[in-house]
Amino acid sequence: MEPAEGPGAVDFHGDEEIIEVVELGPPGPDDLADEMEDVDFEEEGGEEPDAEAWDTEDDEGVGDGMEPQDDSEVTFSLHSASVFCVSLDPKTNTLAVTGGEDDKAFVWRVSDGELLFECTGHKDSVTCAGFSHDSVFVATGDMSGLIKVWRVDAKEEVWSFEVGDLEWMEWHPQAHVLLAGTADGNSWMWKIPSGDCKTFQGPACPATCGRILPDGKRAVVGYEDGTMRIWDLKQGTSLHVLKGQDGHQDPLTCLASNQDGSLILTGSVDCNAKLVNCATGKVVCVFKMESTAPKAPGGESEEAESNSVESLGFCNVMPLAAVGYLDGTLAIYDLSTQSLRHKCQHESGIVQLLWEESSAVVYTCSLDGAVRLWDARSGKMICEYRGHSAEILDFAVNKDASIVVTSSGDHQAKVFCVQRPDR
Repeated sequence: MEPAEGPGAVDFHGDEEIIEVVELGPPGPDDLADEMEDVDFEEEGGEEPDAEAWDTEDDEGVGDGMEPQDDSEVTFSLHSASVFCVSLDPKTNTLAVTGGEDDKAFVWRVSDGELLFECTGHKDSVTCAGFSHDSVFVATGDMSGLIKVWRVDAKEEVWSFEVGDLEWMEWHPQAHVLLAGTADGNSWMWKIPSGDCKTFQGPACPATCGRILPDGKRAVVGYEDGTMRIWDLKQGTSLHVLKGQDGHQDPLTCLASNQDGSLILTGSVDCNAKLVNCATGKVVCVFKMESTAPKAPGGESEEAESNSVESLGFCNVMPLAAVGYLDGTLAIYDLSTQSLRHKCQHESGIVQLLWEESSAVVYTCSLDGAVRLWDARSGKMICEYRGHSAEILDFAVNKDASIVVTSSGDHQAKVFCVQRPDR
């Protein structure tokens, strides 16, 4: 089923160069919210801790009597185990939500680390947490599949639902609609807080990653068998399926779309990143990372074999894409020429990367506990920030790129001021 070509769609033929897409302007929030109202859903059947929520002198995990480097402004230390996820509220960027291995999730202020409220009731590690587009709601999800939604101003739970083992969760960009993927291959969509529900049945293997496209009408989901599907959220139908040679040979790990939703990037354990034309469902090109070192003989090639794509994303202001690998390579690809532009090496594996909204600066967090800023035009590192005594597991950048909020295996979340004088 081929969707009609719409504004912003890009059609590619053979080895033609990718042209820069002229922004025609997305539909307004009211239009998208109305669209979601038309979706035909089917019904399917704590006290705040007294502890101080911030601490800038906790050096736990750092030995040898040396004063550890800590570039952070605020440390949130109410978690008692690894902090798996962090998100900022989109409307004001003043609140963060974190979820951890201690089965807890907290909403707190980034300015001083003060706890707003605890999202109680989870019985497993909280691996997904995020705010709705207007910061009215915050959703928390644990590994066992219990998802809860809280109204932020009232600090109270308004909805909960239990699915199979949770793989990922994401809010709709313009409506109170939540999408999640589970280990049984299904993707679920709910209206919040009514709970009206719709499911999108994938293959009989985990839906490992998912992303709602900018138009709010489609979602792309990646699966453990290497396939990728583009779903029509209103009709509940699959628009395109990439499998076999077009798909990946190993599980998908991450997905991203460019600003107008015309292009998708998929990343996989097979170390490939595929650029896909969203309108046609065709693969435009494949970015393959060549090994930086010759393969060692015998059993010493384990490091090369364990490499994978961990995170990726598009630059909004130039035709560039970034791909982060488990071996520590940050690759900047030029979409116009479909070629590698820069290779930026980290000593440890990259966990996640994010682009600044309005510049060619890409942020990385890695297993060595540092956040780094890279200039994608030159391939040079701009600066790095340290403060964690274990790996960073997730991070978020605010709209004006003045702060970064990180979560780590050291049981802490930190706020770093990254505002630079040259901006």
